Amino acid sequence: QVQLVESGGGLVQPGGSLRLSCVASGNIGSIGNMGWYRQAPGKERELVADITNGGSTNYPESVKGRFTISRDNAKNTVYLQMNSLKPEDTAVYYCNVRGLYRDWRKFDSWGPGTQVTVSS
Repeated sequence: QVQLVESGGGLVQPGGSLRLSCVASGNIGSIGNMGWYRQAPGKERELVADITNGGSTNYPESVKGRFTISRDNAKNTVYLQMNSLKPEDTAVYYCNVRGLYRDWRKFDSWGPGTQVTVSS
């Protein structure tokens, strides 16, 4: 099993910033892609950002230029720096980590989610 623990969500005013963190632990052999998704009420879960183990990043147009994903491979941690937040960024944010267990089987793990609310 691989466990993910997210932190950093909360309430912020429009234009403000938040930094999310997600730490992976457990039976980890190696980690590949790490990413953040979000789901607003009544909407489908959508990709916010992802990053390969080589550091290549991918963002949808809705967050490009405002959000930055990064990772610390030594700490099995992925971060999401969110700037210039808008009310439409309000959602539950989920961490996703993919990799291999120590016995070479694949895993695709999700965190429990952290609420981000952008409101004045």
